[in-house]
Amino acid sequence: MKRRQFLQGSAFFTVVAATSGLLSACGGSTNDGGPGEFVFPQGIASGDPKDNSVVFWARIVRRNGAIAAATIAVRLEVSATQDFSALAAQANLTATADYDFTVRAKVTQLKPDTVYYYRFVAGSDVSVVAQTKTAPLASASNSQVRFAWFTCQDWSVNHWQAMSLLAQENLDFVVHVGDYIYETVGASFQTGGAEPAHQPITLPDGLAHPGGGVYANTVNDYRTLYRTYKTDARLQSIHHKFPVIAIWDDHEFSDDCWQDHQVYTNQNKQETARRRSATQAWAEYTPIDFGDLSFDLNNSSYQNIRIYRDFRFGQLVHLVMTDERLYRDDHIVSEQSVAQQAGHDPVNGDDSIGARYFVPRATLLQMEAQETAKLGRPPSILGTTQTQWWKDTLKNSDATWKVWGNEIMLNRMWADLSPPALGIPAPYNQLYVINCDSWDGYPSHKAELLSYLNTQNIKNVVAITGDLHAFQCGVVRANPADPGSAPVLVDFLAAGISSQSFYNYIKSGAAVVNPLLGALVQTPQIFDSLLKGFNPDFAYVDHDAQGYASATVTSDSIVVVFNKVKTLAADKSAPPQPLLKRTRITLAKGSSTPQIEDNI
Repeated sequence: MKRRQFLQGSAFFTVVAATSGLLSACGGSTNDGGPGEFVFPQGIASGDPKDNSVVFWARIVRRNGAIAAATIAVRLEVSATQDFSALAAQANLTATADYDFTVRAKVTQLKPDTVYYYRFVAGSDVSVVAQTKTAPLASASNSQVRFAWFTCQDWSVNHWQAMSLLAQENLDFVVHVGDYIYETVGASFQTGGAEPAHQPITLPDGLAHPGGGVYANTVNDYRTLYRTYKTDARLQSIHHKFPVIAIWDDHEFSDDCWQDHQVYTNQNKQETARRRSATQAWAEYTPIDFGDLSFDLNNSSYQNIRIYRDFRFGQLVHLVMTDERLYRDDHIVSEQSVAQQAGHDPVNGDDSIGARYFVPRATLLQMEAQETAKLGRPPSILGTTQTQWWKDTLKNSDATWKVWGNEIMLNRMWADLSPPALGIPAPYNQLYVINCDSWDGYPSHKAELLSYLNTQNIKNVVAITGDLHAFQCGVVRANPADPGSAPVLVDFLAAGISSQSFYNYIKSGAAVVNPLLGALVQTPQIFDSLLKGFNPDFAYVDHDAQGYASATVTSDSIVVVFNKVKTLAADKSAPPQPLLKRTRITLAKGSSTPQIEDNI
């Protein structure tokens, strides 16, 4: 078997080719360890499926913790049959403390559109058997693609029963659009309690968070979070059944981050070492195809990794995954400037409201013009190189449906509080951009991408999105400020698995903007109705929700189902029957009018 090692000969990433014939299963151990010496506490996983390859992942440790620094010999076995009577591929790997005893291997020369079974062997101990599936050839005339996507799984809040529902689905793959972990424990937004299965996490090197609790600071802290999150059996069941295509958002490093800066306070402190630690732990614990991408621990920059990439699933689906944190410019409205105008602490204070949330649109446009003059270009989310890659990839795609794996909201979400009938006094009676950490907060860059889709006549584009902790479906136009401009894509936004809903965040923060806003967010229904009135391109909204989304794609349509789950019971237990309701949204090929069927 051909074999390559990455990271200057380290054991981080291995590539092996499947055999043209069939290997006999070894049946033996990898070393002298007796039965029960090794365990796989985080389960096993696969990811980044191509038409001829898949990446496989595991973490292996000694049961009693003995000789923690010693390496562990591990064997990956891949078979087309559940009994492993013959192997399609095998790889001898080494788990080391350098990478927290995680291993990953890419197996190439697999057959397209094929289910494979896999397991890992350490000593005399064998992991659970899991399954994965390769993608069909890009030229294949496939009749259907089914996938789901999920996001925002905060261990410290609510429950993860939505994962049980997701694992029961019949899917080709699953996408994670970010916030696989939350870097904070016990922060002020992590309130309301968590199910008993999720006990509090202790971060070994955690630092005090200005908003309460602690936040991850070192690679050991971030590893602790991944180790803990991945022990949940429901999350493991998803990884054991489907290949997962993952991208990060902010909480894999720091809430609302940009590049290597955290924004817990107005200082926007640069933390390169912390960013690199977060990146390393993500790379260690995510089955991503570094055979085609890049990750270099010897590069001292915070941009020592590239994770934006694309996937083809026959003629039907071209999935384009973007990185919307590592290359983004600072939020356009400076927290320090807002603090200074309000007489607040410009360094240690938190003026996210006014800078990143509930920003007057006139202020946003004024500051964008100033920042554009400084940078010589409009402030960007994707960065220059990734933007060009995104354009080229979509322009050159011949797939029926172009699916953008997009972390943050593309839908326009403004609040026009200027009408006298609302009774909002000056200076609060303005047009607000509600969330400037989303695409709305970078209006020229957003318009650049959307107008490109329009001028290049790129059709049947949909975005699958997370981050907001809400369900949304909306039409996104070439010029979001012009309701008469051409519709260019539909944004399907999935609620978080467990995180507090966007409505709850807004309700608690409305009084900070103005006490009179309380009446506008008195109930979720009032809030949703107002937002749809302010933003008529919303086809569906539910801003008080947890759950996930699934999609069925054919040559004629994409059908998305929003799966909303119940919250914790009064005794803080997770609901054994978690489904609250399903909403089905159908978008026909060539259409920009989603059809809504609620409570199906």
